[in-house]
Amino acid sequence: MPVVKLIADSGATKAEWCLLQNGKKKTLFTQGISPYFLNTDQITGLLLKELQPKLKNITVDEIYYYGTGCANPVNVKSVKKAIGNVFKKTKIEVTHDLMGAARALCGRSKGIACILGTGSNSCYYDGKKIVKNSPGLGYVLGDEGSGAYLGKKVIQYYLYGTFDDELRGRFDLTYTTNKAEILENVYKKPLPNRYLAGFAKFLAENRRHYMIENIIEDGLNDFFFNHLCKYRETWTMPVHFAGSVAFGFKDVLQQLCNSYEFELGRVMKNPMEGLIEYHS
Repeated sequence: MPVVKLIADSGATKAEWCLLQNGKKKTLFTQGISPYFLNTDQITGLLLKELQPKLKNITVDEIYYYGTGCANPVNVKSVKKAIGNVFKKTKIEVTHDLMGAARALCGRSKGIACILGTGSNSCYYDGKKIVKNSPGLGYVLGDEGSGAYLGKKVIQYYLYGTFDDELRGRFDLTYTTNKAEILENVYKKPLPNRYLAGFAKFLAENRRHYMIENIIEDGLNDFFFNHLCKYRETWTMPVHFAGSVAFGFKDVLQQLCNSYEFELGRVMKNPMEGLIEYHS
């Protein structure tokens, strides 16, 4: 009997699941699972309600779960227990999203794997495990090159009056917001990093304006300088990227790699396609 596998790539907002059965793949979605916000019982409940009914009577042999917050061993234990409550005789592996990106991007080869999405992260992966990881300081102190980092720059340019009249007009048309509302969302409401990342799309929609290009290039260069330059291996191995920001600004990544003399490897919007390859 062929082995039935289920792969999960979960952020805090949504989780993508891919069922591999008899050489076919089926994609399913549930709410995101963040073990910082949901306890074991809540995760179990979510899986029973949103995932199990979509699998009907399929017996899953192996589950490979890559998720946000799963660099923390306490969170890994909680997620693994919750999955085990629903899939009782299944082999379960739970690890973090950076390992997911590394396996998706590098497969079983050595390389530098980077995530540039709402947040940012990077590591040197030796084909089996993550050997080095530049410290992630979160969106307040770090996350250079991420959607939240770039979105923060957009808001700064807007509120400081740095944008010219043309860009200011476009911003007002796109967001219909004001200083009070922006500060309320950043300092008082939940998930400010996601709110900030929402402004990164303004950059994608207004390419070729010199101020926009400067924000993108400076923001991504901060990631290269503060993180990629810390790995000796970056000059001898391909540098791969996953995430919506990386995918959207691939041309800028290529320019930066040229100027730093790095080799740009794979750039994928979503690690799932690489994870399917890895686990097939």
